[in-house]
Amino acid sequence: MGGRAKVNMWARMGDNKPVKIKQQRCNWLLLLWVICFLFSILCLSLPINTAEANNLAVSAVSVESVSLGQTTAKVQFDISWDNSWRTSINYDAAWVFIKYSTNAGVSWNHATLKAGGTNPAGFSGGSGTALDIIIPADKKGAFLRRSAFGSGNVSASSIQFVWDYGTDGVIGTSTVRVKVFAIEMVYIPVGSFYIGSGGSETAAFYTYPTTTNPYLISSESAITVGTSSGNLYYPSTTYGGDQSGPIPEDFPKGYAAFYIMKYEVSQGQYADFLNTLTSTQASARYPNNNGNYRHTISGSYPNYSASRPDRACNYLSWADLCAYADWAALRPFTELEFEKAARGPSVPTPNEYVWGNTNITQAVTISGTEDGTETITTTGANCNYGSATFSGGDAGQGPLRCGIFATGSSTRISSGGSYYGVMELSGNLWERPVSVGNSTGRVFTGLHGDGVLSGSGYADVTNWPGSDATGGGSRGGVWIADASYVRTSDRYFAANTNSGRSTSLGARAARTSP
Repeated sequence: MGGRAKVNMWARMGDNKPVKIKQQRCNWLLLLWVICFLFSILCLSLPINTAEANNLAVSAVSVESVSLGQTTAKVQFDISWDNSWRTSINYDAAWVFIKYSTNAGVSWNHATLKAGGTNPAGFSGGSGTALDIIIPADKKGAFLRRSAFGSGNVSASSIQFVWDYGTDGVIGTSTVRVKVFAIEMVYIPVGSFYIGSGGSETAAFYTYPTTTNPYLISSESAITVGTSSGNLYYPSTTYGGDQSGPIPEDFPKGYAAFYIMKYEVSQGQYADFLNTLTSTQASARYPNNNGNYRHTISGSYPNYSASRPDRACNYLSWADLCAYADWAALRPFTELEFEKAARGPSVPTPNEYVWGNTNITQAVTISGTEDGTETITTTGANCNYGSATFSGGDAGQGPLRCGIFATGSSTRISSGGSYYGVMELSGNLWERPVSVGNSTGRVFTGLHGDGVLSGSGYADVTNWPGSDATGGGSRGGVWIADASYVRTSDRYFAANTNSGRSTSLGARAARTSP
């Protein structure tokens, strides 16, 4: 797993003057600081060093051509990551998007790509590992995936995206700074699945009237909730929800295909997110909890950094989660999608964890300096739960590095991974889905962010639960909770409204498949 990256950035061009490159340090796992260019210059290629973490690396970014007539520019880059796969069931992917600034980095905007679809004209998957480029209709980014079935490491060079800078209102003679971001995702395919396990989990879903029968979701049609035979239902508890419905047709249920972040948002990712906001926005989104429960983000705008950038980021409020998702052109996921991503199409095992059985081993011992290469040496450990006080590494209590249980030879059980290969859905930090147990949550329609926040730093997407967190909830357990909360179908806090920042709260986002 990668550590902190050093990147050359701010290459500026103009009027036949020599290009000067200024050195700075970048601490985000998935960030590539790119180049500045003057649109009147058609072509310049500048090498930079690699930015990496969680085995994802983007490098060698350049602007290869600018068309003043078509108001487009090609952004070229290399990409690589380890342990990639594509099978007949699902695959991993990288969500890649571009930010640009026309005012020397004072503010950043989200770039719109030229075309939608798979491998559109003008875009190139480059050379090396054959990759598909999949661009959603809103053109706010693209998924990169293997073009053919296979597994192993990905390494592709000279990938080209076409930026439609005219659509974004950029003038052809502007001086522009560009940053390219990439986030590891997992594709969750279309298909039926069960919610609830038939076990003893708190407030778990079941098919009325027998609590031991899980409920089958077989379409995206509206779901009736109530006490008639065959309906979806769940027990009444303090935080489980209002037992009401229906769950509307437009609410994402997990039957349709979607992508979800492979890992929880890391501290390095979040720090560099802050650095692309305005000072007002960053002030609203800064957790300001450095040194508490293994949180390491410190500094001041626009130079926030994390001393442990690969560690999952705690102290994130619902407003923080939504702002990050909006900024990345993603969206929150729902608690039904949570169970789909965890269980897949398998028939549930009562009281199971996301790795498919009822066995769990607590992580206690950290081996190595926590620089992104640390491992857990507790025999058989596959989950961070139960308020463990770690020995080794930085010690203490709190979240661990994203994907820490996975190795090149680990199994689903030993890695703590889900059916589809999503990591840390059980334990580490609470997952924060949109709840079906609240009327505000049920009006969520799965709209994506557009990359732009409000001036005060909040997400502003229609029908997302607001900053008061009404309509949001928590699933999957957390490092501070006992094992019962970690079970896939446990809904103890599924409709709990928690708007504040806490040592136990993290973030993860999703996107509906094009």
